[in-house]
Amino acid sequence: MSLSPEKASELKQIIQDQLIKMDIHRKIRDVVAEAVRCEGDRAEEQPLSEEDLLRALQRRGIVEDAMKQLSFTNATLSQTEAEDLDKSPARVTEKGITQLKTANISPLRRYLYLQVLGGKAFLEHLQEPEPLPGQVCSTFTLHLHFRNQRFHSKPVPCACEPDLQEGFLLEVHRDGPGDASKMADATTMLSICDPVHMVLIRTDTAGDTTLVSSYFLDWRSVLCAPNGKTSVAVELLGVGSECKVPAGVLNLKLELYPPLSETLSPEVISTQRSLERQKSAEKERLFLVYAKQWWREFLEIRPSHQSKLVKIFAQDENGVNRPVCSYVRVLRAGRLLESPRQAARFVSLLAQERAPVLGGGTRHEQWCTMMAFLCRNKGDCEDHAILLCSLLLGFGLDAYVCVGTKAKNIPHTWVMTCGTDGTVTFWESQTAHRYLHQPIDPEAPPLVPQPKPTYPYRTIGCAFNNKTFWANCQPSDSVELCVFDFLDASRWKAMSEEAVCSVCSLSPPTPPLCPPSVQANDASNQLELELRYLITEHRKDIGLATVWDDHLSYLLSSALAAYELERCTGMSCGNEEFQDAVRRAVPDGHTFKGFPIQFLHRNARRAFATCLRSPFCEEVVSCRGDHVRLAVRVRVFPYLESACAVWIMFACKYRSVL
Repeated sequence: MSLSPEKASELKQIIQDQLIKMDIHRKIRDVVAEAVRCEGDRAEEQPLSEEDLLRALQRRGIVEDAMKQLSFTNATLSQTEAEDLDKSPARVTEKGITQLKTANISPLRRYLYLQVLGGKAFLEHLQEPEPLPGQVCSTFTLHLHFRNQRFHSKPVPCACEPDLQEGFLLEVHRDGPGDASKMADATTMLSICDPVHMVLIRTDTAGDTTLVSSYFLDWRSVLCAPNGKTSVAVELLGVGSECKVPAGVLNLKLELYPPLSETLSPEVISTQRSLERQKSAEKERLFLVYAKQWWREFLEIRPSHQSKLVKIFAQDENGVNRPVCSYVRVLRAGRLLESPRQAARFVSLLAQERAPVLGGGTRHEQWCTMMAFLCRNKGDCEDHAILLCSLLLGFGLDAYVCVGTKAKNIPHTWVMTCGTDGTVTFWESQTAHRYLHQPIDPEAPPLVPQPKPTYPYRTIGCAFNNKTFWANCQPSDSVELCVFDFLDASRWKAMSEEAVCSVCSLSPPTPPLCPPSVQANDASNQLELELRYLITEHRKDIGLATVWDDHLSYLLSSALAAYELERCTGMSCGNEEFQDAVRRAVPDGHTFKGFPIQFLHRNARRAFATCLRSPFCEEVVSCRGDHVRLAVRVRVFPYLESACAVWIMFACKYRSVL
């Protein structure tokens, strides 16, 4: 009897999975090592043969144990079960770890299989009705980060008991050179204190995201579980002003694959956690003592320093006070970003939104962890500035986050880079604009021309990155008068670099950046078709017919490409060719009108409603006249982390009538 290639491949994979579960590779290595030691003298005359090794395996009973363990009675999967298996080696939808036959897992690595078995007690969604088939509703998405690995679940409808049923295969290994290819043992895994960062995001029907919870899971309880399996119920808390209020509960199952031959005792794990907490608490205590003394010295320089915006600590989404330097990390984007200016463009495409707060009063400040900010895809000016500073540090620039104010004394945060030639450049993280700083000399004669500031910043209290913290102790904290010579102790008071680095090591690990998830051409075509339909219906409602000019629509592409290039590089190019092409496409006696606009989302109805609020767009879309031809072009420029620059241009041409 012969098997089809598909069945033979499936059978081989089942056998391979069973052998991995038995840890057969380690047993074979032990037998080979013992055989080499015992027959070392004979090996000099005649090397060990394959038959010698097979006899050694038979004497140890390994071959017999393997044949007993291999049972094919119920090993094959039904067609339905096979279709349900996710092809990704990271996310698995089946509940049994022995059914990871499609996962390309290495027999030399240790894995943590984290399975989400659903949620409960999400009381905020208690009255939410069950969505009908095909109905658009709000959804939950669970994001995970563990040791340079990032995954997310499929969106599920928001409910009191959301049906979050996902499995994630997390590789556990050391970071040292050469250690990544070795299977981690119990002692090695006990020393890995990196938690699994779980971020729950709610997406409403309009596509807006909300951060529901940010939770750090200590997974090492599985090291003392029998058979390497344990179940836990995780209580997720809210964020910001609701950080003490439960948001819901997730049921999790943790499993080591392959399981440990010898588990650790709960006392050993408890002791390790206690030692780590004591070490962290001691570092935080020492830094707090140092920061208090440093602040007293800063106030002694000049009493007016009390009113300066010198930000030493900030609260994250979980209400934890952390030194501001610990938020900044050196972040490299690999090949996802090509230059610092492209990095600034990417950060500016993440939406701006202040932390929500109940009631009125002063602005609520919340500095999110980088994982929470990236998963939510929006945040306040502090989140943008920290991400941009981290990326610029990754590109090798001397970058700092600046804390100060802008017009009308509004607190603001931006980024500054210092060049080797002494030039100081400000980067506005929310717009990607760059400004060259030239200080004004207050002692210069009145007739001497002074530079006029183009930047919107008014005062600066401090500047910091992941290694240094500088407080402005100049007589005036005005940006236009400020001299950014950090080595001048009379102008800037520095914190100890050793003290800063000691607490920065306690910050959560930096998540890797995800590549673009949007296909530019497909997204552009889809959005353009939807806009054409909306324009046609809008003109029909006001009693106008619609005739499209496909050639003119195509010509608009070069203008949109030029606009995006200018946003990325700061240089304008390509508009001359576009203008020449339009002059050729518009006959004599005709008029051309165009209206370009940029969005951060791909919702056609929402974008069209926004455009109609502009009288210039309304004039184009509702154009009346003789020989009216309409055009619309959409260009979607995808960036990493699902960020998109969506450029839309509406245009029309018509014959002018005097």
